[in-house]
Parts: sequence; structure tokens; C-alpha cells
Amino acid sequence: MDILELLKVILLGIVEGITEWLPISSTGHMILVDEFIKLNVSPEFKELFLVVIQLGAILAVVVLYWGKLWPFYIREIPRKTQRALEKQPAVSRAVLTFVERFCDKDKWILWFKILVACLPTIIIALPFNDVIEEKFNNYVVVAIALIVYGVLFIFIENYNKKRRPKCTSLEDLSFKTAFLIGIFQVLAVIPGTSRSGSTIIGGILVGTSRTVAAEFTFFLAIPVMFGASLLKLVKFGFTFTSSEVIILIVGVVVAFVVSIFAIKFLMSYIKKHDFKAFGWYRIILGILVLGYFIGKQFLG
Repeated sequence: MDILELLKVILLGIVEGITEWLPISSTGHMILVDEFIKLNVSPEFKELFLVVIQLGAILAVVVLYWGKLWPFYIREIPRKTQRALEKQPAVSRAVLTFVERFCDKDKWILWFKILVACLPTIIIALPFNDVIEEKFNNYVVVAIALIVYGVLFIFIENYNKKRRPKCTSLEDLSFKTAFLIGIFQVLAVIPGTSRSGSTIIGGILVGTSRTVAAEFTFFLAIPVMFGASLLKLVKFGFTFTSSEVIILIVGVVVAFVVSIFAIKFLMSYIKKHDFKAFGWYRIILGILVLGYFIGKQFLG
């Protein structure tokens, strides 16, 4: 693989790392980048690459939020609890002892909320994923989605000024609220909507603070993107040339490093600002995408 192809992969990794977490649509940006910078690979591998590169972004979440996500630890069981466990049948005692000694129950509850939020995507979106990619993955849909969601961000932030969030921490997030946010994630199957944008809008509308909406969006991405990457790898067949392996590794590593900075920036930004700036950015980008491709068609 020559240096030019490597630079293309690095650029795509940078774009993925930034746009995956900011609510501005990674798909919309990838379409623009692909228009001007094309990887010299097969269409099948490029489709795989654009999904698997997201693993780097996910690993950034895992690293940054390890303390909030890792549900295991080792601790001594209090004597009172030990005496209560001794009265249980053998099987129940073994299970409960394991839970008491090695499991952080609050973090397990958080993971159950994440899984509940994933159910709408698994049930509604997953069966139609291939059809949606075939029918809707084009510049018109992406541009319209960018503009519509940009307007929604501005409208919702104006509406939200008059409200106080009911949920200001992940511990306060109910299973019902998690499920409702998961329903909004289904909207992200339409290219250009932005998965993070959909779930953040959903979180704000159902009463979470911007910080909770953003953090839960990060956590919700872990099973969703791991699952999407695994499906693509299974479909592709796990057979790669040496050049393709290098492309995947470089893309994932770059996306990981850039995502670290993008996530830290977003969490710092939303402590003092709302999402309207992202809304205006989406509207401008959507108009540019639409104008560019319409102009391209007219000019031949």
C-alpha cells in the first residue's frame, strides 16, 4: 500500500473520530469525503471499512468511561450478609455470593438499561438494514436529514429553555426513559440523521440533561456498533489481503485517538453551551451537499 492510500485512510479515520460523537452525522461527512478522496479498494471492502472503523470510536468510549462501565470488582462480604446467605439453598447461595463479592449492582443495572434501549433497534431497524442502505444511502436523503435534524436541534433547544431536566444523572435514568431514547435511536437508520443526534434529541425531549443524554448515547453505541461491525465482518467473510488488514488497523487506531479528543470536547462544550451551533452547522452542510450534487448533475 502506497503512502497516498495511507493518508486517505488517516483522513477517513479523523473524520470518523470527530463526526461519530458530535451530532453532525458521520454518514453525511463520509459521503462528502468519499466524493473527493476515494480509497483504491473493492466496493465490498469499502462498505465493510466504513462500518468497522467505528470500532475505534467505540474503544475510545470504553477507555474513557471504564470506571462507569466495568461491572465487576472484588470485595469482602459483610458478616451480616454472609449469615443471611448461609440460610439460602446451595445454588442460590453460590449465585448470590458471586453477585455480592464480584458484581457492582449499579453498573449491572446501567447495562440492563443500555440493553433495553437497544431493543427497538434490534426489533425494528435491524431486519430492514440492508433495504434501507440500498434505498436511502444517497445524497438527497442525507442532505434532507442533515437539514431537518438541524432545524429540530434549534427548535428543541429553544423549547428546552423553559424546562428543567427531570433526570440529571445516569442513576436517575429509568428503564422507561432508556427505552424511549432507544426508540429515537431507530431513526438513525436513515443516513444523515446521526445516531448520536437522534438519541441526544430523544434524551432531551424525554427529560434528561444534555450531559446524561450525551453519556447514555456513548454507552448505547457500544453494543450497537460492535453488533454492526460483527455482522459486516461475518458477511464479508473475515478474508483480507495484507493491504486491507493495514487499512483496517490504521483506520481504527486513528478513529480511536481522534474520538478521545472529540468526546472530551463535546462533554466540556455542553456544560456551557446548547446544541444550536450543531443545528446551524447541519443546516449549512445539508444545503452544501444538496447544492454540490445537484450542480454536479447539471454540469454533467
